[in-house]
Amino acid sequence: MEETENFEETEEVEEIEIEFNRFVIPANTRFEERTIVTENDIIVGAGCRLGYGLIGRKIVVGERVTVDGNITGEEVRLDAWDTINGDVVSKRDAFIGEFTTINGRLTVFGDLEIGRNVRIKGGFEAKGLITIQDPLPVLMFLFFYILELLRLGKLEEVEKLLVTEEFLSPLIIPENSTVNLEIIETNRDFEAVGSRILGNVRAGNVRAEGCEIFGSIKGKDIVLDGCRVHGAIEGREIYLLNGTEVFGSLNGDKIFMEDNCTVEASIIGRKGVWIRSQIELPERLSFKSEFEVGEEKKESEEIKVIAPDEELQEELQEGVEKKDSEAEGTENTTEEVSETPEEQIKINSNKKESEKSVEGKTKTKKSGKSKGRKSKRKGRK
Repeated sequence: MEETENFEETEEVEEIEIEFNRFVIPANTRFEERTIVTENDIIVGAGCRLGYGLIGRKIVVGERVTVDGNITGEEVRLDAWDTINGDVVSKRDAFIGEFTTINGRLTVFGDLEIGRNVRIKGGFEAKGLITIQDPLPVLMFLFFYILELLRLGKLEEVEKLLVTEEFLSPLIIPENSTVNLEIIETNRDFEAVGSRILGNVRAGNVRAEGCEIFGSIKGKDIVLDGCRVHGAIEGREIYLLNGTEVFGSLNGDKIFMEDNCTVEASIIGRKGVWIRSQIELPERLSFKSEFEVGEEKKESEEIKVIAPDEELQEELQEGVEKKDSEAEGTENTTEEVSETPEEQIKINSNKKESEKSVEGKTKTKKSGKSKGRKSKRKGRK
């Protein structure tokens, strides 16, 4: 049982790492005038610049992040050197890293853990335990503690210390991204499901399903499934599916559209425009995660082994027929060689008589040699 639990934990860690390489907007996320509102967790990478406030469940902000708005969540964690141009409210515990600046008021309804040189211009209120920590001694203590556990061979306790944290389908903003009312810019892929988004999207590959986007989209490969886009779209390959409406122009190398999609402005496809009743997406642009795609590949490989192509089936049938013909030939030869039981008895009796005759000859030869030796000895005497 322990092995299975560890395996499940590793799978969860892999999924989080894969998703964090993308800009992910979960379902029911709203971009309002000054805040981003979601019912799920929020993870903001290092070096981001946010022109919105954040309202979510568990909010984790990396180091050197600027947030132009209020932050409200059940649990709030701010890393070092952050700048919050607004109030911070945590309904449970909160952690504030060193050299963080809050240009508003800090309110914590649980315990507060705070680093050195934190500036709070509007004052703070904490109803739980307040702990001021020096990060360097804590890190050194943890380092030596893990070394001692490894020396004693207590690997299970080390694994407990390194347990990964679970997040509920979080809103993920990768590092060095810019999000404001005018633009959503990132050097990673962009994914959104069932959300209302404000701003012009600039990303790698863009995939959106059931979203309404108030702005233009520019990326490499763009897939829009049941979306409404109030702006122009520019990319390498553009896919419009399930009644997508574009209130602007399309400009790309290849454009694939379904019959029920509408575009109000011009359509420019340098390598072609395909309009069909149904369009199948390639695997690299599907809305499934990489882990599921890997499982499907394994299943398809197994299916191919079990049910090969027609050419392979013909080769296998020819090989089986050859083996059957060889087996029939060997059976025929054995039948020709095999005799009736009476003939086998005669052969066995002849073999025994021949063996007896050979033994008699060897005995006579030995007796003759012994007599000759005796006669020679008598002559010498």
